[in-house]
Amino acid sequence: MSKFRVLQFNIQFGQAWDEADPDHAPINLEATIAEIKRHDADIILLQEVEHALPGGQQQQPPPNYGLIKEALTGYHSWFSYPKADPRELPFGIGLAIFSRFALTRVMRCEIPSPEISFEFYGTKTTPTDRLMIGLQTEVDGHSLDVFNTHLLAFFMLGASSEGNSEQPGIVLNQLRDSKKASIVSGDFNVSNHKSLTKQFSEAGLTTVQDQENTWRRRPYVLDHIFYNAQLRCVAHEVIATPTSDHHAIVADFEFVD
Repeated sequence: MSKFRVLQFNIQFGQAWDEADPDHAPINLEATIAEIKRHDADIILLQEVEHALPGGQQQQPPPNYGLIKEALTGYHSWFSYPKADPRELPFGIGLAIFSRFALTRVMRCEIPSPEISFEFYGTKTTPTDRLMIGLQTEVDGHSLDVFNTHLLAFFMLGASSEGNSEQPGIVLNQLRDSKKASIVSGDFNVSNHKSLTKQFSEAGLTTVQDQENTWRRRPYVLDHIFYNAQLRCVAHEVIATPTSDHHAIVADFEFVD
């Protein structure tokens, strides 16, 4: 059977983890790249690739993506920023997928955010829209759809993702009727992960794990690799890396013939 390895990793634009002062930890993209490379994954899904700039500016070409792409020789790749927005907060932004297998199709889907008012350093604002990107590839004669997303953290805004299930629903609409082997990975930002995994399970998608926390700042399982019935997860591991405030997830898959 054909097997392949997937790496899911919110890299927080290369900012290392500092327990004493996480918001001012140094940026070390070289360490991030070394962490990515050491897992020897066939498909790599990254969130928060770039650091958002004031006023919603977006550097072109995206510098971190360019450096990672240069370091990952032998991979095809696809990157996208979300829609530019002057409300963008100074956190991580941008999604990337790297694949050892040639890309036959790419896509991007903007995911609207609700107009929930919140304060950021004394200024009232509303959240920016989110993003999902995807690609189609072929692994030893098997067609494979791969999607990457980073959804809104409702818990950071004093709201509940359970009462705002539209964003995961938009993600699921891209996969619901697919007869192909499919993976959707990312930082789903749902503090009550059981509600998320239930929503995805009802659409025929399983997470590789929901027992180990994947975020250092709070004990939440925010990051997932979901897969459908055309695939079987044969191994997985959550890796507590010092190169981000998120843990990495590695999973090995085989096709169900």
